[in-house]
Amino acid sequence: MDTRKILEMVKYGGISIEEAEKFLKKEPYEELGNYAKLDSHREVRSGFAEVVFCSGKADKYLVEIYRRLYQDNGEVFGTRANEHQYERIREVLPEVTYDEVSHILKIEKPDKKRIGKIAVCTAGTADIPVAEEAAQTAEYFGTNVERIFDVGVSGLHRLLAKMDAIQEANCVVAVAGMEGALASVIGGLVKNPVIAVPTSVGYGASMHGLSALLTMINSCANGIAVVNIDNGYGAGYMATQINRLAEGEN
Repeated sequence: MDTRKILEMVKYGGISIEEAEKFLKKEPYEELGNYAKLDSHREVRSGFAEVVFCSGKADKYLVEIYRRLYQDNGEVFGTRANEHQYERIREVLPEVTYDEVSHILKIEKPDKKRIGKIAVCTAGTADIPVAEEAAQTAEYFGTNVERIFDVGVSGLHRLLAKMDAIQEANCVVAVAGMEGALASVIGGLVKNPVIAVPTSVGYGASMHGLSALLTMINSCANGIAVVNIDNGYGAGYMATQINRLAEGEN
């Protein structure tokens, strides 16, 4: 809950002054043993609540982090989770959901408002896991998402058939492995920003996404920003920032 929401709730009688004071006096972070410091004021500072990177976390740590974030925010979002972690979290928070494609583990408020629109495009079907991480991140943070998958440059007519929807978006996320040319093509066809996401999809000389990364950062098309290899979360986050600005939200 951000400061503006708290003040509005006090104004309209949703919570008492004492309850609001208790929240605002809360430390900027919450210590969980010696393994985590939850950034409870991150949404106040940046407009985005803290997200959990699940990969590599011990079960007992992850369960307690999820439990406390859900307790504080009424929702929680995690990336790079696995089936085992989902089962452990579900024992404590049965409402949690897991997407085996994007590996996102979340509890989301059912009445969430979404604004504007971004387009998330992939070169191929193999790029969809990273694209879904981007799309679901943007949706979680309040953005409408149009998914346009398998429109790579080896069949350019597929992309051109979807250009109306792509050009209407406030931001485009272009997800591609192999040589990573999709971002450059889209960048030359739209007026709004393009976020390029190289993926580790490809044969040996793709070097686990390095080839696509180098193509994207050397693009001659203007208006393209590039995130790290397979970083769908970073792309979805940045796309939401752009979308909020385009819609006049701060």
